[in-house]
Amino acid sequence: MVQRDGISPELRRVLRRPQRELLFFGSSRSNDQGVHDQGLTPVVGRAIAGTISASTVRRWLKQDALKPWQYQSWIFITDPVFRSRAKRVLDLYARIWNGEALGADEYVISADEKTSVQARCRCHPALAPGQTRAMRVNHTYGRGGALAYLAAYDVHHAKTFGRCEPRTGIAPFMALVDQVMTQEPYASAKRVFWVVDNGSSHRGKKAADRLTVAYPNAVLVHTPVHASWLNQVEIYFSVVQRKVVTPNDFTDLNEVADRLRAFEDRYNATAQPFQWKFTTSDLDDLLARLDRHTADHPEESSAAPAT
Repeated sequence: MVQRDGISPELRRVLRRPQRELLFFGSSRSNDQGVHDQGLTPVVGRAIAGTISASTVRRWLKQDALKPWQYQSWIFITDPVFRSRAKRVLDLYARIWNGEALGADEYVISADEKTSVQARCRCHPALAPGQTRAMRVNHTYGRGGALAYLAAYDVHHAKTFGRCEPRTGIAPFMALVDQVMTQEPYASAKRVFWVVDNGSSHRGKKAADRLTVAYPNAVLVHTPVHASWLNQVEIYFSVVQRKVVTPNDFTDLNEVADRLRAFEDRYNATAQPFQWKFTTSDLDDLLARLDRHTADHPEESSAAPAT
């Protein structure tokens, strides 16, 4: 008996084995649609089936555990002092520094830059959402330039200080520092800890010294290399991306800056501190799992290949 899609039950059982993926894909790593279409040729060409539709291939692959066109990327830990740097940041989020609790006049600021916030002027006005219709935004747009949005987020008081600059750099970052450190309660605080990543605007000991010279009560604390996910201001930037600059439909950069400032004021009026749950214990568990994985899979080591 042959079913409606032209495949007999016996042939279907053969094609449902894991070897089917090898037949369809071989070493192919193309996109979803391309994989489905490419899968037709060997099946028909080898006379496994007289005819087979692309929709049948898609339906089979949707049900399978193996999806060769999907993949995940990751990055190895390269910072030799990853744990100690990460622990300092996590301790600050828990209001601890060098094993001692922070005082009421000590603050933790998380800061970074959101680069290339563009102004895309749509060639036709966007249509507001209707009762049964989502908002419609024209695909075609004109480029109105881009700016950098710098933000400093008070971790325990959920207050954000932001500014727009033509580009990132040491001078724009120090302007953000001035904006925060000349205001109370930070100007007269015992210590203000600035958590930053290793971007060029605030990288290394020179950046730490530059901050201390400008404001003796400021302490620069770096996240580990490739660990910006430990910087809480990135959560704020994700909110900005969803609620402010998406969909991107701005006449010019002035409109972008005005929208960012208006959102910042609205956010500060209602925000609560983020419920940060990743602790030093979680960090130790994560690093232990990575160590076990590295021991079990030495071929995936991050060591540089021999030349």
